[in-house]
Amino acid sequence: MDSGDSSEESPIQAKKGKSKTPRKPKASVLKQKSPAEFFAENKNIAGFDNPGKSLYTTVRELVENALDSAESIAELPLVEVTIEEINKSKFNSMIGLIDRERIDEALYGDFETDKAREKRLAKEARLQEVQAKNAALGKKVKEPTSAKAVKGRGEASFYRVTCKDNGRGMPHDDIPNMFGRVLSGTKYGLKQTRGKFGLGAKMALIWSKMSTGLPIEISSSMKGQNYTSFCRLDIDIHRNIPHIHLHEKRDDKEQWHGAEIQVVIEGNWTTYRSKILHYMRQMAVITPYAQFMFRFVSDTSDKTVSIRFTRRTDVMPAVPLETKYHPSAVDLLLIKRLIGETTKQNLLQFLQHEFVNIGKSHAERLIGEMGPDFSPKTLVKSLTPQQIVRIHQLFRQAKFDDPSGDCLSPAGEYNLRLGIIKELHPDMVATYTASAQVFEGHPFIVEAGVSLGGKDVKQGLNIFRFANRIPLLFEQGADVVTRTAMKRINWNIYKINQTQDKIGVFVSIVSTKIPFKGTGKEYIGDDISEIANAVKTSIRQCCAQLKSKIVKKIQAREQQERKRNLSKYIGDATGAIYEILKESSQLHVKKKKLMEIKDEDAEILQKVSSRIITKEILSEKLAQHVEQVDYEMAMEYATQSGVREEPRENIYLQALEPQKNFTDFHSPVFVFRLFQ
Repeated sequence: MDSGDSSEESPIQAKKGKSKTPRKPKASVLKQKSPAEFFAENKNIAGFDNPGKSLYTTVRELVENALDSAESIAELPLVEVTIEEINKSKFNSMIGLIDRERIDEALYGDFETDKAREKRLAKEARLQEVQAKNAALGKKVKEPTSAKAVKGRGEASFYRVTCKDNGRGMPHDDIPNMFGRVLSGTKYGLKQTRGKFGLGAKMALIWSKMSTGLPIEISSSMKGQNYTSFCRLDIDIHRNIPHIHLHEKRDDKEQWHGAEIQVVIEGNWTTYRSKILHYMRQMAVITPYAQFMFRFVSDTSDKTVSIRFTRRTDVMPAVPLETKYHPSAVDLLLIKRLIGETTKQNLLQFLQHEFVNIGKSHAERLIGEMGPDFSPKTLVKSLTPQQIVRIHQLFRQAKFDDPSGDCLSPAGEYNLRLGIIKELHPDMVATYTASAQVFEGHPFIVEAGVSLGGKDVKQGLNIFRFANRIPLLFEQGADVVTRTAMKRINWNIYKINQTQDKIGVFVSIVSTKIPFKGTGKEYIGDDISEIANAVKTSIRQCCAQLKSKIVKKIQAREQQERKRNLSKYIGDATGAIYEILKESSQLHVKKKKLMEIKDEDAEILQKVSSRIITKEILSEKLAQHVEQVDYEMAMEYATQSGVREEPRENIYLQALEPQKNFTDFHSPVFVFRLFQ
């Protein structure tokens, strides 16, 4: 019995032995991420999606920082950009790594197995056989394409990117934090800025840390300094602090001022070559007062690129001004922040000095509307959360004057026109700058240019988009400018063929807040009606200007055609008329039809018979008559088309001589310079 009981219980015990007790979940640990760590893990937000895009974004960030630095001291920008290709052995020597020969070939991603090699060779043999048959039949034979080498995942391309400018430079002690601490900088006030996130070269440093592990090198000098600051550093991503390798002062014998930044990153020049060159070209369009020198250096000489974008003018736009917030554009968090940062004591002073378009009388009316708990002398630091909510509600409901666009700095029609002419060489161009408008409490200005013809311009619409004077090259199809130009403009009424003509559409939008869409902030959506309408109006104004020019061109072409047609028959008409006159003069001499000829006609016949009027003279008179009739018909056509013939004056432009004193008078379409 005992044995039987034990045998019956053993399966149950075996099952119990196999059963697993459920694991207790680990207690969750609260973790924090630094800003640098967040952007490192979400690098696509800042435009570092892949190695090629990272190379493009690095160049863009460095160039825009250089322009901002030079413009901040009213210096005509001179920017030099160099991308140097670094091969694998050179990169390994830079990081102190010795090259090793492969031992186990099958371990690598570009290893080709025997079966794969046989398959490839069989395919090549079949292709050669087909080509031989085609050649025998006289058919066109395609050139054999070289087999693409399989690139291993670990085989990367590295580049040294260097950007040098003649700007303000950086204070010696501030350099480490300016490059090694994310979300610290000088561009976080409310004003028009080129940056999208305020990251600048910091994200390039993070990408360098992730892809190569090499530090960034910065050389900087400010005006009046007798030394150059040199700093070599990288970033502690987890702590968001700079890790300084070397920070010292060096002699500045050349008295240079500006900054030179050098960073080594992983990239892909082959796939993003055109994007980088398009960016530099479009930057030269929107900033014709800057000079850019771009170089790509490679061990292979045929890959080396060197392009100079020369300066066309020395007239720079005004520096954008920092402005105050408009009451309709603030939220609860911003109001609380302004209360914490303000130096004003009472509510009346706070409303007057921390917001735009609120005067003393307006502020008193607002305070009276807030309720009995508020007074002009209420201490702003003592406001309760409920009172702050009441202020926010009133700001959303009350009526305020729109902010002015005085704080903005558009490129200007003069610079935009010069940039288009300098880079595209169009047959004709028109520009227009709209007046300042407002969306969500933020002022904005739209500038537009439309060109016809030009160098390296494709048929159809070629759209160039700019936001705060920087080119936008990605996600063009969803942008407000693209959709407006393609769907909301009837090009035919302006005598422009949308598919056959080479049309360049340039639209620049500047604002204290650009309403970017998407994670990469690469386009402006068309869901904001104020901006969409302003873009449409500006393009139409340019088209209306071009229509006048096109009508004149058509008029001139038709005038030449009429003249050519009339002149074609001058010889035959002259011969026929002269023969008739000659026969009539002979009859007149014989007095057979004397009574039928008037005195004026008799005088003409007398001149013909006496050879005063010859065939050559008659031909010359007919040619003059053709010229007169052609001019009268052209004037009649111009009058019907609404084109007025106005007197023109010669304009003489003097060469640029910076040593002379002068005063500039700005107009929407030109700048008048008075030399003293």
